[in-house]
Amino acid sequence: MAGDPQGRVFIIAGSDSGGGAGIQADVKTVTALGGYAATAITAITVQDTLGVHAIHEVPLDIVRAQIRVVLDDIGADAVKTGMLHSTEIIEMVAEEIGLRAPDAALVVDPVMVAKGGAALLQADAAVALKRALIPLATLITPNAPEAAALTGRRVDTLEEQKAAADALIGLGCEAVLLKGGHIPGDTIFDVLATQDTLEVMSSPRIETRHTHGTGCTLASAIAAFLAQGADLREAVEAARDYVHMAIMTAPGFGQGHGPLNHAWTVQGLDEEEGE
Repeated sequence: MAGDPQGRVFIIAGSDSGGGAGIQADVKTVTALGGYAATAITAITVQDTLGVHAIHEVPLDIVRAQIRVVLDDIGADAVKTGMLHSTEIIEMVAEEIGLRAPDAALVVDPVMVAKGGAALLQADAAVALKRALIPLATLITPNAPEAAALTGRRVDTLEEQKAAADALIGLGCEAVLLKGGHIPGDTIFDVLATQDTLEVMSSPRIETRHTHGTGCTLASAIAAFLAQGADLREAVEAARDYVHMAIMTAPGFGQGHGPLNHAWTVQGLDEEEGE
């Protein structure tokens, strides 16, 4: 992709030392899609493809300072949030976004549990997420377990996905993409709901263990496309296609849930330019 980066995406999330999820996946995704990524790191995780081994929280004042200096200087066309582990950080992030980036598209990935099962959100923080941050969101991107936790409903079927998406819209966000990757079946159904519409998007399930960071990657891809001027449906559809190919071409690293191939959009660029 030649030329200057298009679309400023500011990412507020945790770091993944293994590079498959979190801030690392977010930056790779936005860059691969031609955008400009800036970050505020909320936590440092000791993580590989086998799981999360430790979490070190970044002090609240340092997270706030990262947000303030970047948004005041560089600005953002879209903001994407990932791992926000406590009530205090969720409330602070909502406050700062409201003050410093009120016109930016906001994609909230309500990260609660890592792929390996480690809790990434404190038990009482879900209330703050629903009260303070979700009402500001252009789009929230929960998976089925996260949607169940946020709504108190079972989310095990497509019909239950639709009902939970409708309930989440009731929290005040503009749209919900309720992902169905955790629900068994040969076809994955994602439900995109707004205040006025509900659409089911489907794709064949790829049988692979290399799906680490899929949720982070999808949300960041949507944010990148929104930052570049796409409408919501276009952004979601293009992001789903990007993630599908990133899984299909995953490099196979690690002994557990391996990372995606975030760079598939630019691989072979040098060879093509040399022809």
